[in-house]
Amino acid sequence: MQNSPRLQADFSHVEDWVFDLDNTLYSPSHNLFSQIDAKMRSFICELLGVDTDEAYRLQKLYFREHGTTLSGLMKIHNIKPERFLEHVHDLDVTIIPEDPALESALAALPGRRLVYTNGTVKHAERVLKRIGIDHLMHDIFDIVHAEYHPKPKMESFDRFLLRHGVTPKQAAMFEDLDRNLAPAHQLGMTTVLVRAPEGHADPAVRGWGEAAADAKHIDYRTENLAAFLSTIRLRSKT
Repeated sequence: MQNSPRLQADFSHVEDWVFDLDNTLYSPSHNLFSQIDAKMRSFICELLGVDTDEAYRLQKLYFREHGTTLSGLMKIHNIKPERFLEHVHDLDVTIIPEDPALESALAALPGRRLVYTNGTVKHAERVLKRIGIDHLMHDIFDIVHAEYHPKPKMESFDRFLLRHGVTPKQAAMFEDLDRNLAPAHQLGMTTVLVRAPEGHADPAVRGWGEAAADAKHIDYRTENLAAFLSTIRLRSKT
């Protein structure tokens, strides 16, 4: 595993660039997920008639045991996913700034650029537009396309690969949650863990995705996605 993009990591085999959305294509320091976190708690409070502390406990329990809070709510409480997704993605995305450095780095990548999210297409489109990279993404695969099987479930990855015709050994996946990279690695994808610099993580996700330094399913780590992409070895676009 390499820990620095300065080592000229070799991505010349990559045809498809697969990016998680939240806290990967923008920094967790912008605290957008704190809004999502609060929205999920309020939804659970209203749905189950519990207080905020109990809602928080259930939210994290379902996330750990079912992949997402939504999956737990669907399995245990039989909720309609559309209502939940509409509620939790009613967000102020204006807190996310444009990222010209990331736009430039993404534009230089040969092949397809795909977003693979446990959120929705609508949410992804709003966020990508704010960052200024919506025009660079070839497609978005969301939780609806996955038939509500979230990452890291292999069923989700199977649907993603089939829908977009991705060959895993010719793909790289970028994620802020290390557990979502385990199935990608198992399939043969090159994996990159994108983490916030020390002290800059969103409080709502602090402690998530903490992989051991020698974790076998993580090929590379970076705290600056744009810088990492700008220094790796690419195949020729011609």
